[in-house]
Amino acid sequence: MLRRVLSLRKPSASVVFQLNQKRGMHDRNKNAMAFIAKGWNALKEVDRVIDYCELNDPRLIPLLLRAKENFELALEADNTNTHARYWLARLHMKYHVPGANKAVGAALLVEAAEMGDADAQYALGCHLRIENDHVQADQQAFNYLEKAVDQLHPGALYLLGAVYLTGDCVKQDIASALWCFHRASEKGHAGAAIAFGSLLLKGEKIPDTITKFSAKRGSASRKAGKGKESIAIDPVEMAREKFQIAAKAGCDLGFKWLARLEEEERRLLTQGDSNSNNVSS
Repeated sequence: MLRRVLSLRKPSASVVFQLNQKRGMHDRNKNAMAFIAKGWNALKEVDRVIDYCELNDPRLIPLLLRAKENFELALEADNTNTHARYWLARLHMKYHVPGANKAVGAALLVEAAEMGDADAQYALGCHLRIENDHVQADQQAFNYLEKAVDQLHPGALYLLGAVYLTGDCVKQDIASALWCFHRASEKGHAGAAIAFGSLLLKGEKIPDTITKFSAKRGSASRKAGKGKESIAIDPVEMAREKFQIAAKAGCDLGFKWLARLEEEERRLLTQGDSNSNNVSS
């Protein structure tokens, strides 16, 4: 009887194989991410000083080579890693690294985008819009941006919002533009926060998709006992919140818009006090 129980508990060969396979994939991904981190740190140091020296400055070459080597090692460790593809593509296309090849970089970028990497989809969409003047390229760029938006990539949300705002490649849709700017600003995108807040102050109506989402959040808060007041969105207050997001990100326009709102509030307060004095006299 005991032998039978032990035999039932013993995992099958297929289960053991699947567990070993998952463990192997995890180990490969872990090693790849470690290489990516090393490459990213080297590239970050390049970005820190590159504005103060020549592109072919010999002091940058060791850092660029270190980044390139680590991104390549990451791909060797895990050929399915999209982040390694994206960063290696970026290195080939944007940096003066020895052995750089823009065609190789473009191929890696397309591969990473097709494999579902949001950063690569956004970068490829931008590249197609900037580097090509053809209608087909514009449509391809829009398709990649939409894929990145589906993953709520803040840069893609902001750019797609600008596309909807201007009516470039698509029918102009202010509500969709505001929704894109709103979601991007929630992820800390300063430009999207400024765009959303300034559009509200110009009189654009807050889309129902945003008000309903805010209402659901308010309902959840009330259920949690955080408040019993009804949800009423003040456009000026929402604009102020967006400018605060931009200011927190270090954007000068965020501080300027906040100062402008405070100045307008003081003017209205002073005007109100003046009218009250005139009535009482």
